[in-house]
Amino acid sequence: MILVTGVTGQVGRRFTKRLLEQAAAGTEVRVLVRDEERGAPFAALGAQLSVGDLREEKDLRRAMEGAHAVVNIAAAFRGVPDEEAWAVNRDAAVALGRAAVEAGTSRFLQVSTNLVYGVSRGRPFTEDDESRPGGLLWGAYPASKAEAERELLALHREHGLDLRIGSLAFVYGDGDPHVDNFLPHSRDWAGDQRLAMVHHADATAALLRLLRAPGGSAGGSVSGRKYNIVDDAPATVVEIHQLKGAPLPEGMTERTTDDPWFGITSNRRLRDELGWRPLYPSMWTARDAGAL
Repeated sequence: MILVTGVTGQVGRRFTKRLLEQAAAGTEVRVLVRDEERGAPFAALGAQLSVGDLREEKDLRRAMEGAHAVVNIAAAFRGVPDEEAWAVNRDAAVALGRAAVEAGTSRFLQVSTNLVYGVSRGRPFTEDDESRPGGLLWGAYPASKAEAERELLALHREHGLDLRIGSLAFVYGDGDPHVDNFLPHSRDWAGDQRLAMVHHADATAALLRLLRAPGGSAGGSVSGRKYNIVDDAPATVVEIHQLKGAPLPEGMTERTTDDPWFGITSNRRLRDELGWRPLYPSMWTARDAGAL
């Protein structure tokens, strides 16, 4: 039994659909949703519905009953009050981790963001880099996600939670409006500012590898480890506009960035340890495949 949260979001919706389509015999999937109507598409694909709010302890514990694994994709992102971001991204995630420990759940996959690294280091971030507040997009979202990682790792060390963390770059593709929604926010950015990207299909493939990888204390275990999920080629803000056929904001091509390494992450650990390779190594590949 796999419990998935955040299934109505852009990442969660696509991940859960593929999880249900690829589920091995004997595997059941339960989704936690706030209302039955929003969960109906997943029920039609064979998922069990658990109706409730991740922030309510009784709902959380009911959803956890009988679950062998948890995939926590729930996130409060752009356009929400800071209090909600902290309540969902940190408090609810940690409460879910504690409930997993109490229930003896065998594995816990926490979905995070590359923005937690914060201030650049003059090179691609690796999973061993600590979070340093600051940077172009720092705020309640990355701060709360960083705190959730720290507290869940403490549960791993102190209580044996079989934790694995997947840190997503900017996710796009499969008709996700994420890129279109981002364009207005980038109008004052430097044209050569790069973004680390990953297509939804590749994000799902990586998360499924993390979910299924051996845990416990065996050699090669992913337990207690973090993996950056990112394609091979960052895209500049100008290139993203061009790929979307959007006009360039005035002055964008004249501005240059002071921080060329903002948000750029290495996927070496995911490639070396889990054999992951992106189906779409870049946005250009996805464009040529008609997968934007």
